[in-house]
Amino acid sequence: MKIDAHQHFWKYNPQRDAWIDDSMSVLKNDFLPDHLAPVLKENKIDGCVAVQADQSETETEFLLELASQHSLIKGIVGWVDLRADSVAHRLDYFSNQKLIKGFRHIVQGEPAGFLGSSEFLEGIGQLAKHNFTYDILIYHHQLPEVIEFVKRFPNQKFVVDHMAKPDIKNATLSNWSKGMKYLAAFDNVWCKLSGFTTEAAWNAWKVEDFTPYFDEVQKHFGAGRLIYGSDWPVCLLSASYKRQLENTELFISKFSDSEKEKIMGGNAIDFYNL
Repeated sequence: MKIDAHQHFWKYNPQRDAWIDDSMSVLKNDFLPDHLAPVLKENKIDGCVAVQADQSETETEFLLELASQHSLIKGIVGWVDLRADSVAHRLDYFSNQKLIKGFRHIVQGEPAGFLGSSEFLEGIGQLAKHNFTYDILIYHHQLPEVIEFVKRFPNQKFVVDHMAKPDIKNATLSNWSKGMKYLAAFDNVWCKLSGFTTEAAWNAWKVEDFTPYFDEVQKHFGAGRLIYGSDWPVCLLSASYKRQLENTELFISKFSDSEKEKIMGGNAIDFYNL
């Protein structure tokens, strides 16, 4: 089974979605399962994992409602306030929603030190008892903080979204590579092959721009901990669904058939317990 392990749904709201500025006008639309279904079919993808884009339980419930109506959604990475006093109660509630596989916080937008805050650490510490995963969304310069964060939770399943957003546009590699190497040393940390075209020059990238970054994550994480994700519809800023998928397929063409199957679905099924 082929799984797109990272995409988003929303009904566009200018106030809530203020992060979508004029340079991202293609995203100022509704993106729903009926829009994604023919794209997945065309590209021979069997299902997807819907990932939060808004930091609210309202959106998590919205994703659950969509999943109840569309079988292409195999799992949900939602949002819950992991810093709240009520987090244990909320996790108990979501543990009864079988399509909720884990949670994410948009840490890339938080100040330095956020991952070390006692309230957030307390919330993260309660995920494993429910077998919830956690998606790490950061920029490359936040890797040192993430490494210290991950050290605290050897029994928690983590996945790094978008390869930790390396600076592909400026072909910067060294510090990012060192950080990813350290992070990959923790066998409970996985990595998504997602979001890479939007970290390059949107209208001027070349396939070769991604090769050194793909090679590095393959070297550090191996085929057994790499997970394909499109980041649709955000990928549309820089590539069609087909083009970003082709980049991934070109990279994994050197792998064995069994390794390809893992990256394109098997690893997502194992990680998220789909």
